[in-house]
Amino acid sequence: MKTQVNIIAVVDVIGALSVKTLLDGNLCMVDDSAFDSAHQGTADLVTVVKPGQVVSWTALAVDLQTPVEIKNISFAPAEGHNGAAASGPAMSPPGTHGTTNGGAHGQEDAEGDKLDLDVWTGVVPHWMTPGVPYQYRLELQMYEGPNSVMSIDSPALMCQ
Repeated sequence: MKTQVNIIAVVDVIGALSVKTLLDGNLCMVDDSAFDSAHQGTADLVTVVKPGQVVSWTALAVDLQTPVEIKNISFAPAEGHNGAAASGPAMSPPGTHGTTNGGAHGQEDAEGDKLDLDVWTGVVPHWMTPGVPYQYRLELQMYEGPNSVMSIDSPALMCQ
């Protein structure tokens, strides 16, 4: 079993900002889980994991000149489950509690700007019920301004 599962959120930032939604093909999510995750390449990705695995989320823009980053990830209660299940896996934003920054962190591009690849990480808790999708809200920050933060509630983690 792999000790880490990587989830990549590929965002068409210009498309999302134009129509003010991450839907309509503006968000594509994929993972490298060793198990059969459902809905690869869509905003409804259900990543299959095992308790104790590390899950890492990264956001990438289709157009490399348009910035996108993960602002927050929060878990919703699973249907019919409450209490501890409502909090979802323990995960952290970049720069805190064991979170790592990607390989490009600190490197410089041709113009001397710092490349920053923020990676959010979490550990799949042992109390997750197998076969139950735990949906999460993925909030993405694109540029700045009143419509720059968008979220989607459809992706999920599910223990095998």
